[in-house]
Amino acid sequence: MKVGIMQPYFFPYLGYWQLINAVDTFVILDDVNYIKKGFINSNSILVNNEAYKFTIPLEKASQNKLINETKLNFSQKDKEKFLKTIYISYKRSPFFDAVYPVIEHSILYDNSDLTEYIKYSIDQTKLYLGITTDIVYSSKIKKDNTLKAQERIIEINKKLGASIYINANGGRSLYSKLDFERNKIELKFIQMERVVYEQLKNKFVPNLSIIDVLMFNSIDSIKQLLDQYILYT
Repeated sequence: MKVGIMQPYFFPYLGYWQLINAVDTFVILDDVNYIKKGFINSNSILVNNEAYKFTIPLEKASQNKLINETKLNFSQKDKEKFLKTIYISYKRSPFFDAVYPVIEHSILYDNSDLTEYIKYSIDQTKLYLGITTDIVYSSKIKKDNTLKAQERIIEINKKLGASIYINANGGRSLYSKLDFERNKIELKFIQMERVVYEQLKNKFVPNLSIIDVLMFNSIDSIKQLLDQYILYT
């Protein structure tokens, strides 16, 4: 069985979705410390032909708290303001009518728990794209929670019965192939290839939120984009 593990990201970029689609079970790593200035509650969309960073507000966010202890401070007014930005920016995109209700439903979801709120948006996107990967929380897996870093990842893989662990390419320096092999797990890394698609005939702006990918591509086209990666050992 192939397993992938990542922190919860709100409407993450295509590479995150390539990892989800490449594995049998995807683990949302929610019982580690929240990281400020990361992609947990931030990303970028296309506004006026440029990357525009959005951030969903949190209540007293702290790197001393676990992700699943972190709460939203995302008011109805702020949600509607964010949706208005998306509406204005993408109303002329070819798949707006199909995609906007998915985005709207996810953003208006009434839950103050950051992890639950993000997972809901992941589930809605997954349903729209027809992805069948199982998604679980790391906090729900019975394991030795005193373990850190690589040892925690290996423990999660063992508990799930993984034979292959696929990690984002950026984590190559964090893991030892031999340590995984000692635990009978094959370690691989996924690297997104260069992806280009038409954005209203503007100069292409890469690495935006999956929102942008959804707005400008059909489901069939996105499924092809999901396979545009290289696996390294």
